[in-house]
Amino acid sequence: MCKNIMSKSIIRDKSFAFALEIVKLSTKLRDRHEFVLSKQLLRSGTSIGANVREAVNAESTADFIHKFSVAQKECDETLYWLELLSASGLLEDDQFDVLASDAREILKIIKSIIVTSKSKL
Repeated sequence: MCKNIMSKSIIRDKSFAFALEIVKLSTKLRDRHEFVLSKQLLRSGTSIGANVREAVNAESTADFIHKFSVAQKECDETLYWLELLSASGLLEDDQFDVLASDAREILKIIKSIIVTSKSKL
């Protein structure tokens, strides 16, 4: 709606790829009998891309911004769960580093989209 096609494509692709990695990690955690944190991580980590997809079909600029704001919150929550898993020893440092870096990059893109969209209101 408010962003050019390239920005939508980049955030859409990155959030989808990130969700796939979260699904894989969640499956590994469940295999190790960690059900509660894996479920929390799965919900927030896959919700980012779902909200990005919803934003593409937003009814207005305000709705577009709202959908991306929800994606931003979900991304930050996912970072929390990754940090908790890492601090508790359930996630290896190298895997944490990759996933946290990806999440931070997605978060920066989302914030940029929100700021740009707000400036056009």
